[in-house]
Amino acid sequence: MTALPAKTDKEIENFIRNYELKGATALPFYHELLEERARRSQIKHKLNIDKSLALLRQAAIEQRCITYGDLARASDVAWSQAHRLISGANGHLDRLLDVCYARGLPMLTALCVNQSGLKTGELEEYSLAGFAAGARRLGIPVVDELAFHHESRDASWRWGREQSQ
Repeated sequence: MTALPAKTDKEIENFIRNYELKGATALPFYHELLEERARRSQIKHKLNIDKSLALLRQAAIEQRCITYGDLARASDVAWSQAHRLISGANGHLDRLLDVCYARGLPMLTALCVNQSGLKTGELEEYSLAGFAAGARRLGIPVVDELAFHHESRDASWRWGREQSQ
């Protein structure tokens, strides 16, 4: 393990940005950087990465979707505080996507949808764009955002079925 805890947030962000600009997102050190950024994010924002991942893992096993509010509840954070921390660039979902990528997991965040899409598993347009942007940032090519979301959601469910065996 490197001395990442001794680095400033700005240094971590600069390292990450440089790896992304170089297209070097498959390198192990980049994965360490993503994990460190996620660790720091949960300290500042109170949304717990491990609790959210556990919830997403359970949703994958149960072949269902969850809502952003479910993520907030998993960390015992009121929606009134969590809603501005969940989505958007550098939000909790972005950090979860980072951790999934770093750990070689499917993009489990594909299972987290707006309340309106809970039964169908579909994302609203804004959320779909954010999900695709997060994947592109990690170096994953996305041409058709809707098809990519469906592929990621289905891959998460396939992974979930494997976990329950």
